[in-house]
Amino acid sequence: MERVNVSTGAKWEDIIGYSRAVKMGNIIEVTGTVATDGSGEIVGKNDPYIQTKFIILKVEKVLEQLGAKLSDVVRTRIFTTDISKWEDIGKAHGELFRDIKPCTTMVEVNALIGADYLVEIEFSAILSE
Repeated sequence: MERVNVSTGAKWEDIIGYSRAVKMGNIIEVTGTVATDGSGEIVGKNDPYIQTKFIILKVEKVLEQLGAKLSDVVRTRIFTTDISKWEDIGKAHGELFRDIKPCTTMVEVNALIGADYLVEIEFSAILSE
């Protein structure tokens, strides 16, 4: 089975030893993704809705590189530093996944990799044969 790794070129990928996404066969796993743009700037500081929406759209581009779409996503795992903002996070997730309805989990964590990150999301996708 062929393995395809997708890299963003971020220095952290080699330091930590990870890929943005890995495709094996018809399965795609996407690493926990935060709201950082191409220049390394945080998008939606203090706004979990904007961060969530940005993350999903950012990952959509990664999925497209692997021949997938958001409709191929079967699971999302949402980590937030403030679960009381679940409605804002859920609203953004729902706007993009309302008709797809993947399995999802949302949990509060003590901290993410940077203090300004409010949301991090992992994605699992399965391509139809």
